[in-house]
Amino acid sequence: MTYGPIDFLALDFKTDQLKGEIIPELLELVKNKVVRVIDLVIIQKYEDGHHAAMEMQQLAPDLLSVFDPLEVQISGIIQVEDIANVAEAMEPGTNAALLLFENLWAVKFKEAVLRANGRLLAHERIPFEVVEETLDVFAQAESSKV
Repeated sequence: MTYGPIDFLALDFKTDQLKGEIIPELLELVKNKVVRVIDLVIIQKYEDGHHAAMEMQQLAPDLLSVFDPLEVQISGIIQVEDIANVAEAMEPGTNAALLLFENLWAVKFKEAVLRANGRLLAHERIPFEVVEETLDVFAQAESSKV
């Protein structure tokens, strides 16, 4: 079986500002087979600085029903060390979602590369902020030429 690239994503949010805006967008990606959620862990960091982490199978039924449509595989690949590292970076009074997802959109392309006896030499995800900053530098350089 061929897998697409797998990404680890950690997002945190102020606990009192959670409105459920992200789940529908992620669900659309899952339904359209753009991504497959392999693992999901929720972390809550309390005001006193300690944290609690819950994997999918540990969620209360009402919270589980929110995430259930994502068809999370519950792989257990996200480890205690990953949780501790993210929790350390979190501010008190925040919640975090740790996601491990496979980019299904890339599977057919990867299979074609393998059939052509190609091999991956480099792969790097460039954050949008870096691209935006670079484009701004280019635009400034171009405008100074005029």
